[in-house]
Amino acid sequence: MEFDLGALSRHPDVEAPELYAVDAADRLLLDEAADALSTAPAGTVVVIGDSYGALTLGAAVRHGVRGIRVHQDPLAGERALAANADRVGVAQTWERHDLDASLTAGAEVVLLRLPRSLDALSEIAEAIAQHAAPAVRVFAAGMVKHMAVSMNDVLRASFGRLDVSHARQKARALIASEPLPGVPMSWPRRETDPGTGLVVVAHGAAFAGAAVDIGTRFLLQHLDAAPRATEAIDLGCGTGVIATWLARERPELRVVATDQSAAAVASARATTLANGVADRVEVVRDDALSSRPDGSAELIVLNPPFHIGHVVHRGIALKLFAEAGRVLAPGGELWAVWNSHLRYRPDLERLVGPTRQIARNPTFTVTASRR
Repeated sequence: MEFDLGALSRHPDVEAPELYAVDAADRLLLDEAADALSTAPAGTVVVIGDSYGALTLGAAVRHGVRGIRVHQDPLAGERALAANADRVGVAQTWERHDLDASLTAGAEVVLLRLPRSLDALSEIAEAIAQHAAPAVRVFAAGMVKHMAVSMNDVLRASFGRLDVSHARQKARALIASEPLPGVPMSWPRRETDPGTGLVVVAHGAAFAGAAVDIGTRFLLQHLDAAPRATEAIDLGCGTGVIATWLARERPELRVVATDQSAAAVASARATTLANGVADRVEVVRDDALSSRPDGSAELIVLNPPFHIGHVVHRGIALKLFAEAGRVLAPGGELWAVWNSHLRYRPDLERLVGPTRQIARNPTFTVTASRR
């Protein structure tokens, strides 16, 4: 069946002229894996890291694959896949899985968009090697400018054979096979942060890994001055460091930690448990604050990302600021830390309300915006 990849959209994720729903790496993956997909038994194809549905829908429509198991770390990606299927009239032929044995057990063909993080790739490779069929072939691809030779080394730690395709339209594919027996699962990982005393637990795709990133650390130095509240939201919680710190330092506080990343949510839950505050921190996978009602929050704390995939882009921060402005009750405050050169203060004033500087160093600014 003919299928136009160009008809796919990023919606409901951030959209901009320089951001694409499909790229040359998606097209290369589908072509490199075409023969394997066309002969794979139902239920043996796995798709990991499909940005907006190109790989899943391409496999289903072009090659008639059924029973596809899919893992997408961002919730926006899952929703875009479903929306694109509706848009082009494709019935759902896939099921969503966490990155665990249920995703990769018995897999014979894996389509993988190479992640930014080597740690994320390591966890994926280990999960495939542990549970997939011995004859599994992993077709992994990315844009050449975002690939590194170290990716080959990560895959070779779990697979006995690695073939590299020729570059096409600035994309390249890596084909891994012969999973090594006895590959241990080294994820999630945990470390105790000496500065805060927190135990941080991280899955591979979680930002900053099992460490406290420097922006979060700077925010924590000033968060004692945040207003008292009965509930706080850690928006874009990552590994849950801010939520856990708030729950530890303010025993009377109930905290909601929210992130759209499946790896972040799993990490945050493990971090709260490791620090004995899981009973007072609710961890939610959500696209920004889409499940929260207007005017309902007293305090929101945020360390916003400034990348969308590989692209440095303001869009995700602006979306989070706008969501915070919607969800804050009158008089509620957003406490945020951000890279000073990004000059977010006018945006915070516009999207949330009057904004004051709490602290600044050569790299970061901490602000409080009152609704």
